[in-house]
Order: sequence, then C-alpha cells, then structure tokens
Amino acid sequence: MGIIFQILVVCFLLLVSCSANKSVPAFFTFGDSLVDVGNNNYLHTLAKGNYFPFGIDFGNKPTGRFTNGRTTFDILQQELGFAQFTPPYLAPTTVGDVLQQGVNYASSASGILNSTGSIFGDRINFDTQISYHGRTVRAIMSRIGIPAAQKLLRRAIYGVATGSNDIMVNESAPAMSEEAYLDFLISRLKLALTTLYNLNARKIIVTNAGPCGCIPFEKDIHPLPKGSCVRLINRMAHTFNDKLKGMLAELNKDLQGAKFIYVDIYRMLLDLTQNYVSYGFENATSACCSFAGSRGGLVPCNPLSKICPDRSKYIFWDPFHLTDAANVIAVRHMMDGGLNYMSPMNFRQLVQS
Repeated sequence: MGIIFQILVVCFLLLVSCSANKSVPAFFTFGDSLVDVGNNNYLHTLAKGNYFPFGIDFGNKPTGRFTNGRTTFDILQQELGFAQFTPPYLAPTTVGDVLQQGVNYASSASGILNSTGSIFGDRINFDTQISYHGRTVRAIMSRIGIPAAQKLLRRAIYGVATGSNDIMVNESAPAMSEEAYLDFLISRLKLALTTLYNLNARKIIVTNAGPCGCIPFEKDIHPLPKGSCVRLINRMAHTFNDKLKGMLAELNKDLQGAKFIYVDIYRMLLDLTQNYVSYGFENATSACCSFAGSRGGLVPCNPLSKICPDRSKYIFWDPFHLTDAANVIAVRHMMDGGLNYMSPMNFRQLVQS
C-alpha cells in the first residue's frame, strides 16, 4: 500500500507540473538589467554581469544576470513549473523549437527611450526588443503554423520591467519639464505595449518603477541623513507609476481580451526596506557586493569587491540591484498579493484566467 501511495503522489506531482506548463506554454521577457539574463554578453557595452561575483548563488556561474542568483522573472518561471529558464535572445542557441518556450529580450542600461543608457555603449532598446519579438513570432508561426502559434502566444505570459533607467537619466540631465518628460515616456511605452498586443500578447505583467532614490548608488552620491532616500527621484518614480497604472487600465478597456497587470514594485520594495527585520533581513541600505562608498554604491560590483558573508540577509546585491532573497519576497507578493500590490489581479489569478 505504501509503495502504491508513493507512486500515486509522484504521478500527481508530475501531473501538476505538466498542467502548469500546459496552461502557460511560454514566458517572454522585456526590460532592463533587473531581468536581463545575458543579452549584454553579446554586445559592446560596459553594462555586463558575466563575471564573478555575479551568479555566486546561481551555481557559482556568472550568466549575465545582475544579481547573486535569480531575477524575479526567473523565479516566476520556476513557480510555473518551467524546467529551464527562458534564454537570452542574442544567444546563438536561441533558435528553432527553443523559441516556443519563450525568450528573454531584456538588456541592461536600456530604457523606454532609445537614447537611454547610450553612455554605457550598445544595448537593446525597448523598441528593438519589441521588434526582435516580432521576428520570434514570425519564426514560431512558420514552424508550427499560424493558428497554433496564435494559440500559444495568447496563452503565454509576457513580463515587462522598464522605466527606472529613464527616470534616473532624466534626474541628472533633464531635457524638458518633469511632467512633459513622464508623459512622453508613458506615450512611448503605450505604443510599444499596443504593438505587443498586436503580436498576439494577451497576458502581460508590467512592473512599475521602483523607489530608485533608495538604492545604494543614489544614497552614496547624494548627502542624505540616515534612513532617508532621494526625494526627487522617488517623486518622479511615483508620478510615473500613477500615469502607468492609468495607461494600463486604458489598454485593458480598449483592447479586447487584453490583461495588462500593474505590478507595484515600488510599494513592495518600500515596504521591504522599511520593515526589513520582519522579513528576516539585517541590512536594507548597503550593497552586499561593495567596493567604494559608505553604502557600497559608488562603484559597480566587480571581482575586487568585498562580498557580504550572508547574501540572504541583504536586500541589495550591488549599487543598483536586489539580491535573490529580496527577489523571492517580491515574487511572493506578485503571486498572491492583493490589489495594493497587483492590479487588477495577481499573478496566480492571471495564470488561471
């Protein structure tokens, strides 16, 4: 009886895993370094994460991810039961049947605007990421036929994480009024998301801009009292987020069958940094991978940096990015969070819809 019960349990778990993959056949990712998994490895750019100590908790293997472990969208894919993470678009092996499980187009230093991040060198700007996806869609259609491809694409999940770099760039060199600039960003993003919809995307999660004024980099370059964040940047992010939420609501209303989900990363991270002890963290202000600056925010993480002994106790991995442990908390809110974090539904509800 015991052996039979164990066999039944294994069969049930396999069924659950298979049904998860069946309900979500693919995961497509767009954005910046928060979700880049190695596209910048293939570009001439200063913005790369393919060297130690990046990936120290990812099998001790630097892949191009700008963290010690997994990105938020990596963890979401694991929650869905994906056997492998979706590969970077620029990898030479990302061809053929691989495309049908999803592709990652994200590129570090990129933004909504094509000019954002140019100081670092090459990057895949957001318009080009959407254009590359168009090529992927056509490749899938030619491989399995238009009806089957449309079915796959409409059941797939699309993750978008962009905008923070545009905000930080404008903070240092504003080219127009804050209101006009943010409206311009939203209009460009709306156009890109509409194009994505026209490429058969229906289930799209869009993260807002996080509290950029609280990252170690901004805290180190601006003289701030202990516990404070850079108000100007956080105000810009907050205004951008209000406009983004309204724009996504418009798209849901205007585009038949569209399910654009607003992910309030700003609120998640603000809660995490303000209540870090209750989440099991010990440090909410400094970079775990630190080279210079009182908070380790002045120089990017590099092979000569000092690494904190326990990454699970730090929210920030480096001057700009979160640790794997902090990303896990964010995903927990994405999966089952209420309307204060996920609107109009959380990720689990989106998958089941």
